[in-house]
Amino acid sequence: MRAKELMDKDFVYLNCDDSVVEVSKVMEEIRRFTCPVVNENKQLVGWITSFDITRGLRNGNEKISEIMSGYEEVATVNENDPARLAVILTANNKFVTVPVVNDNNQVIGMVRACDIVELLSELYDIKVSKLYKAMQNQLKGVTWEELMAASALVSTKTTGKKITAEEYEANIMNSTFGEAIWATGGLEKFFAGLISVGELVIARRVGRARR
Repeated sequence: MRAKELMDKDFVYLNCDDSVVEVSKVMEEIRRFTCPVVNENKQLVGWITSFDITRGLRNGNEKISEIMSGYEEVATVNENDPARLAVILTANNKFVTVPVVNDNNQVIGMVRACDIVELLSELYDIKVSKLYKAMQNQLKGVTWEELMAASALVSTKTTGKKITAEEYEANIMNSTFGEAIWATGGLEKFFAGLISVGELVIARRVGRARR
């Protein structure tokens, strides 16, 4: 996924000469804590937060240019950057919003923390069986039965609790991605398990081919 696929195209931008008082009203009306400041070509030149507005009103500043952060202080992502870059910037720096720009430095969208949370929520609700179906498609020629048998073996080895292929299949049909992550002890362990399943399936097929 690219940043442009995750970004929100519905945003408000400001100009350097905009009034601090008027902008405070706009930001309150649209319920936004941050806004980009652009020039006449929609190119990013600065950034405004609700804290800047509060300080500007308190200090009697008149124009946005007097209180905005400069372009060099603003973290951005290009529209074709991986979406994960925007997610990492948001998480590591506790950003509410990251502006998305094109190759001409024009602001074309925003990646908001709330959008990321919504996306993760949707991912958490995906059925685990769909992930296994996608895995089967990548392992050309591997049957669903082979995949379930290998998964049951990996699960038994990892947990110490014996489980049949049929029982394992029933479990993943009723489980979501989020539930699986919690059950396995985290994202890394979950995907490590998938890798182990893939390796085992391939090894068993190679072993049978050599007989």
